[in-house]
Amino acid sequence: MLVFATSDKGGTGRTVTCANIAYRRALLGDDVAYVDFDFGSPTAKAVFELDVSDRPAGSGLHTYLRGRGGEPRQIDVWAHTRRQELRMRPPSCGRLELFPGDVGGGEFAAEDASVGPCAELFLRLEEEFDVTFVDLSAGRSYAIDLALRTVTRPEFRETRIRWLVFHRWTRQHIVATADLVHGDRGILAAGAAMGHERSELADRIRYIRAAVPKSGPALGAGLRPTQAEWLVACDRELHDLAAANRLGRTNLLGSVPLDPVLQWREQLLTDADAVVRRIANRETVDALRDLADALTNAESWEVM
Repeated sequence: MLVFATSDKGGTGRTVTCANIAYRRALLGDDVAYVDFDFGSPTAKAVFELDVSDRPAGSGLHTYLRGRGGEPRQIDVWAHTRRQELRMRPPSCGRLELFPGDVGGGEFAAEDASVGPCAELFLRLEEEFDVTFVDLSAGRSYAIDLALRTVTRPEFRETRIRWLVFHRWTRQHIVATADLVHGDRGILAAGAAMGHERSELADRIRYIRAAVPKSGPALGAGLRPTQAEWLVACDRELHDLAAANRLGRTNLLGSVPLDPVLQWREQLLTDADAVVRRIANRETVDALRDLADALTNAESWEVM
């Protein structure tokens, strides 16, 4: 399975959330690859807490995709993370490997010459791993164009492909995300121009809301009555706006609560972070586990 992760804006929590979903899939026993296609800011190594001082020049995805090097570098997260609790990998876990970008590589145009190496990489990862997460740059980027152009090739006709679009729970992010997918120059229009069947591409897209405040009676906890009432009204307005922009419950894969660890630390959340150390909220860990399950749950991808 190829899973493409994108967002209209930076700061949505796309990378940290996607990395946590990848980690949870590995805990379930899947062999997982995480491919850092955020060409302008390839920083996934920081989320996995790998040794960022180990940076051999010209060994990342930028170099590979531009035909200037051999096979791209891959890093065994379990073996090279600095976090001791992650190094104590349970025997039932699958592999978790990062394919990093070149530090300082920058954005580059999705030229025809890059499609061949990209297709070779995706096909190799499909053979070697159960799930491959491809973390794309934010916005209508060259990375999205390259992904769309690559998977329209006939060799990917039978490949299970998913698109996860991340956004924060704000008016600005909802409107921007709708434009990223449904706009005149959005993913669906661009994909159709490249040969994708528009409705099939749309069926492969689901949304993930990040940094969502608690709902229900807890939404206004600790606030003055007038503040709580205003916040509930805002939340209701956001639900209506999301539905009007085709980002409602029908196409929602899940939500991740607002959590201080994800906001300030941007790390993988272990069960111990919630149960033993108690620095993360149990609801956040549960939400990440639910997202990992929903990724392969057929009901989550039924066409409504």
